[in-house]
Amino acid sequence: MSILLRLNIMMFLQFFVWGAWFATLGLALANNFLSEITGDAYGSAPIAAILAPLFLGLIADRFFASEKVMGVLLLIGGAFLLGIPISGGSAKLIYWFILGHMLCYMPTLGLGNTIAFTHIENQSDFPKIRVWGTIGWIVAGLVVGGLGWSASMNMFWLAGASSVLLGVICFTLPNTPPPMKGEPIQVRSLLMVDAWRLLTDRNFLIFAISSTLICVPLAYYYSVTSVYLGQTGFAEPAATMTLGQMSEIIFMLLIPFFFRKLGLKNMILIGMACWVLRYLLFAYGAPSQITWMILLAVAMHGICYDFFFVTGFMYTDQKAPQEIRGQAQSLLVFLTQGVGMFFGYKVAAAGSFLSIDLGFTIGEYGKQISNSQAYSEALQDAAGEVEALSFFETFTTMFSRQLPDGLDPILLSETMLEWKNFWILPSIMAAAVFVLFLLLFHDRATSNDATDGSEISEPENGAANQAT
Repeated sequence: MSILLRLNIMMFLQFFVWGAWFATLGLALANNFLSEITGDAYGSAPIAAILAPLFLGLIADRFFASEKVMGVLLLIGGAFLLGIPISGGSAKLIYWFILGHMLCYMPTLGLGNTIAFTHIENQSDFPKIRVWGTIGWIVAGLVVGGLGWSASMNMFWLAGASSVLLGVICFTLPNTPPPMKGEPIQVRSLLMVDAWRLLTDRNFLIFAISSTLICVPLAYYYSVTSVYLGQTGFAEPAATMTLGQMSEIIFMLLIPFFFRKLGLKNMILIGMACWVLRYLLFAYGAPSQITWMILLAVAMHGICYDFFFVTGFMYTDQKAPQEIRGQAQSLLVFLTQGVGMFFGYKVAAAGSFLSIDLGFTIGEYGKQISNSQAYSEALQDAAGEVEALSFFETFTTMFSRQLPDGLDPILLSETMLEWKNFWILPSIMAAAVFVLFLLLFHDRATSNDATDGSEISEPENGAANQAT
């Protein structure tokens, strides 16, 4: 096979593995009476994102070929995933398997980028490869939904087998020597010392703080949406949620156009405002289960993610001197996908950190869904024996919603009111960050730079570029 085709397959399978289980993990845990570990299970991703740059900088970049390190990590990570369905429903064991997998998986994001950039003639060709990652995530959701596994631990069989398959394929990828072989270990680079100095710039400091804070309400979408969709009557949330990635591809292609027309600050503000609107749509669509409002909220993922995060990577690339751009991108990932998302998952699940209770509320807003388990059981009882659909028949229901007739209307009403109040809190949080950024960020110097996107550089290994 040509190198380009092999790189496309690598990127497709890499995000297929992640998309096969991450989007509906919360729903699967809830349906198997494991909701108590939801926050910790999702929190394993930011922990791994924080540690991945250290692993890459200390080991992978200096001693071993990238494709071999990636292959070994995916084989081990796949074994962790395959262990989950046979764990006997042990919450502690499932958590450790998920954490083990994420610690193996996160470094592969940087390794995959290194392999791709090493074997393409021009960096501008990278998006043509990278888009296959988003396609892989979409296909994974459609397959999981088509198999009827959105709320089943069976999805880990698919994810684990895909990880093992990609691990084997990695050993057939073109040789990619360690990019920093023989170079001394620079602690200041590993700890992003030079990049931290960018925070002395007032506008970059406001941007960094806003980026970190906006990831707290962002975590609500990743960890809770699948449960919400399932309880509002969507049969296969894994397939339904791919609507967000489909829109992501569209808006990714439109970013250069909007950057020229709107400028940096307006694009970031629009991205933040869409988070506010998305959660309000979830909230006010809940009491009457208004299908179009819920689907629109899911479809807004493209503009929510691309206008904020992709534009943020562009801004960071412009602000950082060329010699520390890799550090700067790693710092942004550390603050957002690491620190921000870690606390976001904890807050969304009313968890704690160092004995500090993070389950805060504003009046009734943000309270956990106390009826969730009783409602899920009533939903299953009312549905009874559901006629099995064929793989392709399930796709006709991915955007439709139906609750069983026998469901207790009082329980339904109370639960949906709880969902309404739950979603309003992340909307308030996103609105607060929007106001903060609107009033305090005034960097005009770079708003007209790189309008054709040609100056956008891909983060180095440490910057685990995600498309979720």
